[in-house]
Amino acid sequence: LYDRFTFERAARASGVPAERIREAAEHVAGCDGRLATHTWRSATIGNLGGWQVARCLFFLNVLTGSVGTRGGTSMNAWNKFVPRPFDVPEPQNAWNDLQLPQEWPLAFYEMSFLLPHFLQEGRGTVDVYFTRVYNPLWINPDGFTWLEALRDPEKIGCHVALTPTWNETAYFADYVLPMGLAGERHDLMSQETHAGQWIAFRQPVRRVAMERAGREVKRTREANPGEVWEENEFWIDLSGRMDPDGSLGIRQHFESPYRPGELITVEEYYRWIFENSVPGLPEAAAAEGLTPLEYMRKYGAFEVKRENYRPYEEPVDAEGATVDEDGRVLRDGRPVGVMVDGRPMVGHATPSRRLELFSSTLAEWGWPELEHVVPWPLVSHVDPEEIDREAGEMLLLPNFRLPTLIHTRSANAKWLYEISHKNPVWMHPGDAERIGVETGDLVRLETEIGHLVDRVWVTEGLRPGVVALSHHLGRWRLRDEEGVNRSASSLVRLERPGEGVWRIRVEKGAGPYETFDPDTSRVWWSDVGVHQNLTHAVHPDPISGAHCWHQKAVTVEPARPDDRLGDVVVDTRKSMEVYRRWKDLARPAKEHSPDGTRRPRWLKRPLAPAEEAWRLPGWEG
Repeated sequence: LYDRFTFERAARASGVPAERIREAAEHVAGCDGRLATHTWRSATIGNLGGWQVARCLFFLNVLTGSVGTRGGTSMNAWNKFVPRPFDVPEPQNAWNDLQLPQEWPLAFYEMSFLLPHFLQEGRGTVDVYFTRVYNPLWINPDGFTWLEALRDPEKIGCHVALTPTWNETAYFADYVLPMGLAGERHDLMSQETHAGQWIAFRQPVRRVAMERAGREVKRTREANPGEVWEENEFWIDLSGRMDPDGSLGIRQHFESPYRPGELITVEEYYRWIFENSVPGLPEAAAAEGLTPLEYMRKYGAFEVKRENYRPYEEPVDAEGATVDEDGRVLRDGRPVGVMVDGRPMVGHATPSRRLELFSSTLAEWGWPELEHVVPWPLVSHVDPEEIDREAGEMLLLPNFRLPTLIHTRSANAKWLYEISHKNPVWMHPGDAERIGVETGDLVRLETEIGHLVDRVWVTEGLRPGVVALSHHLGRWRLRDEEGVNRSASSLVRLERPGEGVWRIRVEKGAGPYETFDPDTSRVWWSDVGVHQNLTHAVHPDPISGAHCWHQKAVTVEPARPDDRLGDVVVDTRKSMEVYRRWKDLARPAKEHSPDGTRRPRWLKRPLAPAEEAWRLPGWEG
């Protein structure tokens, strides 16, 4: 099956010498079950068909026996612990097509980055929209289409921004509600940091200090500077106000399990979780003469499992279940395990309960081609064959990270911003010579939907034919003393030079200013980068639904006489054209669903609705 994928073919595709690839392959082959192939974004999220990159990498784990082994690769869910809350409402009998539309039935997650495009197509409206620690206008591709939706009350009625800091999206919100940072709220934390499972408990520092000093605090906002609202309390209070008598069926899900009829407090919310949903915690607390809540308040963390390497080998209770001809253990018609050597085991979260080389799901849902149903390399939208270098086209890498910065949070980390505060266009010396620019010169970089103007940095750190701009940077504000802080953002003018056309022009860069913090008067830099994501068209992968981040730079040329550093110009009519082209690559559920459902039931999704909501309306098979 795979004999066509030779070292020589890999060398031609990658530009890496065949002998180096062979050497790497020999290391992998001799790993003795200790191959870690985790991928975080990179090629997986950059390319059309990038989901196959992750699948091919995991196939190496299978071939080398490195699944759930020491030094191997584990599923993230094996090492992240998510406790059950005190109340779980019944699934709603409704499907939100603005989150998971039928064109992408296999989408890995909700397609939130396409919301304004769906609204533009007339698929629906949003009555009240909460952006929760989310800055879609800045972080998502095609931000000007977001801006048009946020400014249109016919598309989004009321916009509430829940955010701990100012951001570009919040500027256009009807309400901006300050949320607590990590030290200003209660929260649970669990990450897949190692082979075990753990849970941690964040607490609002000032509230805890006041309570230990003997002061009563009923709401965290009473303790937080600026009356910053703890998000948990906000949702509890809002739900109670929306449904004071319970007639809407909302209030009951926010009532205390300890005080019937009364709204739950944050303390009670976490008390119930620690008493009922964290295995081993009540016993560990009792051993020290503490309640589970007191234990977590004292220590802040609890180890749920020391190791969790092979959960797929755990036995499954087969009593009352049946075993089908494929060895699956079925309960109520659904697979819950698989027979292995005569023993019922949990297996994997797939239809067969095994790791699947051949995906029957892809075959049944309209993607039966070989390159889709088995691990296989797919041709990217920025494959070398798709880039016409003779015409001046280049590959734009827009999503690489600087190790000194922390995504959009960087604007609030003053020392990090002092280290790295601009994002020049990285360019190979050969390309710089061809274009006629040197380090520090301004260049105009044109994409499918617009262009930006930035300085160039000539470096041998990337290949010819490629330009790169780092993430994190290019923050802006529309008023001098409002919005993103002045040491991390440019003051810009937002213009409409023509129908569908938007332009940002920098009026003033960063600089020193007076506040309670003396460091703000010491800002010595002015260039804080260019907001490149505005110039990115949306690229929804037809299978995974993920945005394929890599972009084609249609042209890269010296800046024109009227260009200014920081200029960003976009035509949202072109944005919609590109969106439609990518949408046409999809294979909708209404044409390919094998059973009349909108989506395979076994695929995970948040807040899965009731059974009947999965049915496609008017489906006839």
